[in-house]
Parts: sequence; C-alpha cells; structure tokens
Amino acid sequence: MIFRFHSPEFLWLLLLIPLVTLLRGRSGQSAALQFSAISLASQIAALVRRKPGRIYLTLRAFALLFLILALARPQLGQGTSEIQASGIDIVLAVDLSSSMWAHDFAIERKPTDRLTAVKTVMEDFIEKRPNDRIGIIAFAGQPYLISPLTLNHGWLRRNLERLQIGLIEDGTAIGTAIGMAVNRLRALTSKSRIVILLTDGANNSGELTPIAAAEAAAAYKIKIYTIGAGREGMVPFPRLDRNGNLLRDRRGKLVLVQAPSSVDVETLKRVSEIAQARFFRATDTQSLQEIYQEIDQLEKTDVTMIYHSTFTEIYTWPAIAALAFLALEQLLANTRYRRLP
Repeated sequence: MIFRFHSPEFLWLLLLIPLVTLLRGRSGQSAALQFSAISLASQIAALVRRKPGRIYLTLRAFALLFLILALARPQLGQGTSEIQASGIDIVLAVDLSSSMWAHDFAIERKPTDRLTAVKTVMEDFIEKRPNDRIGIIAFAGQPYLISPLTLNHGWLRRNLERLQIGLIEDGTAIGTAIGMAVNRLRALTSKSRIVILLTDGANNSGELTPIAAAEAAAAYKIKIYTIGAGREGMVPFPRLDRNGNLLRDRRGKLVLVQAPSSVDVETLKRVSEIAQARFFRATDTQSLQEIYQEIDQLEKTDVTMIYHSTFTEIYTWPAIAALAFLALEQLLANTRYRRLP
C-alpha cells in the first residue's frame, strides 16, 4: 500500500495555522454573551460559561487543517513491477542413455550417477535465469520434448526432476536432438537463441548427424554450447538385473563394476565451432557447475523493469472532516454556546 499527496505544495499552508491561531488569540476571544453594559455582565458572570471562544478557535483550526490536507489531494495506491523477458531463449538438451549411470560424479562427497549431478546443476542454472524462456529436450536413442520454451520455471524444474535413465530406448542420438532443438528455436525472433547440449558418449542413433544439425543451427544463427560429461577410461557403473533394475548388496549399497567410458570430444568441438559457441569438458560435479556458470555469464542481456501504480483519491475524507468541524462549531454556537442578543 502506497500513500502520497498529489499536490504536496499545498502543505506549506499548514504553517498558517499556528500564525492565525496566535493572531486570533491576541485580538481576543469571541464573546459568548454580548451586553450593553458591563454591570449586567457582572451580575450573571457566575451563570455563564467563560471559554467558548477557545473551543471555536480550536474547531476552526482543525477545520483549516483538514481543508489544507484535502487541497493537497491525498491518495492511496498499489504499485506493481513488471519485468520484461531478457530476450534469450534456451533449450537444454540432456543425455539419458544408459552410460549416464556411471558413478564418477559426487554430491556432498557422496558418489552419484552422472544424471543426478547434471539435474542438480541444471536446476541451479534455471533458477539463476528467471527472465529467460527455457525448454528441455531429453534424448537417448531418440529425442523427446520434455518441456517447451517457458517462463514458468517452477513447472520446468518439476519436469526436470522426472527425468530418469531408461525412459527412452537406449542409444545416443546427438544429431537428432540438436535438430529438434533447432526446430524449436528457428522461428523465434529473440535476441539470442542457444542450445546447451550435454552428453557422455558419441552419436550412434538417429537419422541426422551432429555436423549436419550444427550447420542447420548456424544457418538460423542459433548457438550450440556442447558439454562432454564424465571421465574417460574405466569408471564405476552399477550392475543391473535382467529387468534393468539396480542391483544392491545386503547392506543396500549399489553393486558397482568397472566399465569403459568415452566421449566423442572432436565431434562436440566441431559442433560448437560451426554453431559459433564453445565446447566444455566436465569430469566432476565442480567442473560441471563452473561450466554452467560460465555459460550463464556469456549469455547475459539487460532486463527492463516497468513499474505500474494505481492510485485512488481520498481527499474526500479530510474534506468531510473539515466540514464536520465547521458544522460542530455552528451547532455549539446555536445551542450550548448560543450568544444572547
């Protein structure tokens, strides 16, 4: 709630109130009774009230006070802030292939799979960019749209949390995932359109190659930041049963075995070069966080805040109060403090 005076210059008139009161006091207070001779007043002095003049003066001072406040036009209102979108549209493409089960990342010093670490870092990235439209594409053997571009980041994070390995047929369709992201961005007229693609493998599925997809992105002036996640060589993987469920020992801990892991770094670098962006390598959670922070700084633009306010005039309240004091003065003057002719 906001309070203000539309014409505060009238408040300077408040300085006249003590001056008028002082001058009125020096000239004498209004007589409650008028007599043709002093001797008559002395005979009935004990029967009349002596200070109605002070009451009249006080009432008139309050009436003048509220009249000045009414002239200043007090207002009550509410203000709202509207933030314009930054003009950056972002598609986050994340790998959901089975290789993302590798436990070579850690959260709070506890080993965790790659996808869990990626989701944690991506959630923080989304939270830091409230004015961007962001969408999510998940891919393995085929890409799937998880969320269209939206400013509703609460809903976006809920969909991100639902991502699980095994939801999509296995494989790594990097080129097709880029193609879907380009289709989502190509018709938009935003200041900047970018794709942030994270994978821990090499393209082995889909009909579109990563290089061809990158060339299409470059034609539409869409940037592609690529992130190669995970260590190469032998890394710990959880064992799965026949149904694809994680195996645990008697103490409830995951059964981990060493398995080979590799990332097609050269292709990812080439994709980013063609699409006028950069390639990053993330081998642990900290480096992954630093990468998303760096991208966050690279893709910044000014945001305009527009302030709207709506005010309601309440000058009638002090105006009514002024009239009430004047009416009370007249009421007393014609009743209790009525002057005798």
